Amino acid sequence: MQVFGGLIQFQIMSITDDASMQQMFYIYRQIRFHVPVIELYVEFEQQSGMGTVGDEVNVDELGDIDWEEENNDSEEEFEANYEVDDENDDGDLAGNPAVQNEADAIVSQHPFGVPSFMRTLDLEAMHAPEFPEYANTGNVAAENGEFSVGMEFGSRESVISAIKSYTISREVDYTMYESEPQTFYAKCKGYGAGCDCLIRASLIRKKACWEIRRYNGKHTCTMGTISQDHAKLDSDTIADAIRPLVEADPSIKVKSVIAEVQGRFNYIVTYRKAWLAKQKAVAKVFGDWEVSYQTLPVWLKAMTVKMPRSHVQIKTLPVYRESEEVQGVRVLHRVFWSFYPCIVAFRHCKPLVQVDGTHLYGKYKGALLVAVAQDGNQNIVPIAFAIVEGETADAWEFFLTNLWRYVVTIDGVGIISDRHTSIDAAIARSNGAWSPPRA
Repeated sequence: MQVFGGLIQFQIMSITDDASMQQMFYIYRQIRFHVPVIELYVEFEQQSGMGTVGDEVNVDELGDIDWEEENNDSEEEFEANYEVDDENDDGDLAGNPAVQNEADAIVSQHPFGVPSFMRTLDLEAMHAPEFPEYANTGNVAAENGEFSVGMEFGSRESVISAIKSYTISREVDYTMYESEPQTFYAKCKGYGAGCDCLIRASLIRKKACWEIRRYNGKHTCTMGTISQDHAKLDSDTIADAIRPLVEADPSIKVKSVIAEVQGRFNYIVTYRKAWLAKQKAVAKVFGDWEVSYQTLPVWLKAMTVKMPRSHVQIKTLPVYRESEEVQGVRVLHRVFWSFYPCIVAFRHCKPLVQVDGTHLYGKYKGALLVAVAQDGNQNIVPIAFAIVEGETADAWEFFLTNLWRYVVTIDGVGIISDRHTSIDAAIARSNGAWSPPRA
């Protein structure tokens, strides 16, 4: 952001839930090396969002995405398709405001006009604290590493984190006696048996901070037994410690996490605890599984906005609670997509496609199905993808049907596969689209 040069670039983004908040921070992480300092301006307004995870989205509101809703308790299958064809493909994007705003925020890369309130900037006021009387509020550490009455912390979590870190580094432990929204009170596990250490912190509303109200001094005891682990060195504490490592390398090995914990805390944690800590750190940095699925319609919409004529087909299922269908809630069953450049590229490839699938090992399992082709220079060209519940006959029928409908579109194209029984069954159901003489 060049202030003196007169160029100020900003981006409007609608924040309606945790998912869109995560997306805002994701965008910042992508540009932070080029734009190390940003200013955030917030305007509140009433806006109806998409709802929670699994909410049903009106098919007509997402014009570039095809939705199928499948009901397990009926043989009837509902399919609602809304296509943008050559005649109507004028870029008109009438849709759900929440989805559209978030999709526009993702794909928009152009600077807007400078608003009046940003034309004159007070650079001194820009970096001044909003509440000067609380400017020093935070995690204040004493010179000797001990707590003291009057120490202030920004939040309840920061108080508990500081107490945990203290007990871990001193190789002692505490028992929580009171844990309320406005109070945290803990005593040494050896309290009354040679150690009088206790600590009490409370929320001070007038200062809008947490303060140590009582502290009896440092521990005069040691751990009763020698252990390689510490009870307070839990997966949440480790996740906060390794977050920078996970952000730099999400594929970091669990053994490396164990080594990092040993080097920092001088304890050897179990493989399971280190694995859990890595999962929590990944969720904090990149979002958890639920958030990822919640933002899936937004990303797919952004893809169709950025690359018109790309094709997306989503099939959902109803949710049941005690044999009764929950109204207004759907869950993802299958999704097929093909990028428009891949569709165009296939027209210049050999009339042959190869299909295969691989298992997914995330929280919700499933399988990834892929179709590839080959151009005249022997290069492999991926042309279509799908995430399905597994390599079943129904899943392969869903994939092959959409592959022929949106990508292949012509007869005379051969297919190569590993002759999995589910693929053979899907081909048999294709009404001859993947069988001789048409293929």
